[in-house]
Amino acid sequence: MKNKFYTYIQNLQDQICKGLEDIDGIAQFREDLWERPEGGGGRTRVIENGNVFEKGGVNISAVHGKLPDTMRQLFGVGEADFFACGLSLVIHPKNPMVPTVHANWRYFEMYNENGEIINQWFGGGQDLTPYYLFEEDAKHFHQTCKTACDKHNPEFYPNYKKKCDEYFWNAHRFEARGIGGLFFDYLKETETMKMEDWYNFVTEVGNSFLQAYVPIVERRKDLSYSEAQRTWQEIRRGRYVEFNLVHDKGTLFGLKTNGRIESILMSLPPHVQWVYDHHAEVGSEEEKLLKVLKEPVDWV
Repeated sequence: MKNKFYTYIQNLQDQICKGLEDIDGIAQFREDLWERPEGGGGRTRVIENGNVFEKGGVNISAVHGKLPDTMRQLFGVGEADFFACGLSLVIHPKNPMVPTVHANWRYFEMYNENGEIINQWFGGGQDLTPYYLFEEDAKHFHQTCKTACDKHNPEFYPNYKKKCDEYFWNAHRFEARGIGGLFFDYLKETETMKMEDWYNFVTEVGNSFLQAYVPIVERRKDLSYSEAQRTWQEIRRGRYVEFNLVHDKGTLFGLKTNGRIESILMSLPPHVQWVYDHHAEVGSEEEKLLKVLKEPVDWV
């Protein structure tokens, strides 16, 4: 399974990078290959200063070795070896009318002293963070997520949408990071779902990513915007940074397993503002966004 999924994310990285390069028209991804001293490595690809995308990364990694003490405590296990691989992406467009997007799909195995698998699971999801709310875009993104889920189980979309709304929540701000999407973790074998079934589901979601995001980019990338709207985008990006550094499990996992710091922090936008005690103007488009971030919305 680990070889099968790693091959899948290698191919998916190629597909997504090409799709994003095509819509940008100018910028191309720069590739860095890296190795982790304790075992494994990855392929980081970053796009910067493009016509459409100000900064973004589409990274894959496969790491293995002794499970670090911090992770042993988290999982409540003794000495163990692990393998983890995944694709993680964050794209920050230049135009504030185009939303930021994040996605990742990952697979984890844990082994006993004889090298036998004692635990394995999939995780991942995809979510959208707009700076200006276009309901048409929110509905499109969520409908694409639902369509992918419904091919496997009609309960998946409502369950994983709810988990996404709960997970991408900036508790210290009492607001969502964005308008959500899907979030799932610890997808393990059950009586009704074998690991092969979970593989088919997770790859279905992965394959839906470009379909979920690219039409939104094409609709919004050429819209005009003001300097004030750009400032709003940078203030909202600050909330994005806060979530990633304070709450995000993936960031914390990378830091605790001695991951490559440049790859872990590639999710951070290049230009951000923290304006003291900032409030959106009453009745403005900015306030319209904030209202939907206070409680989950059923977009489909």
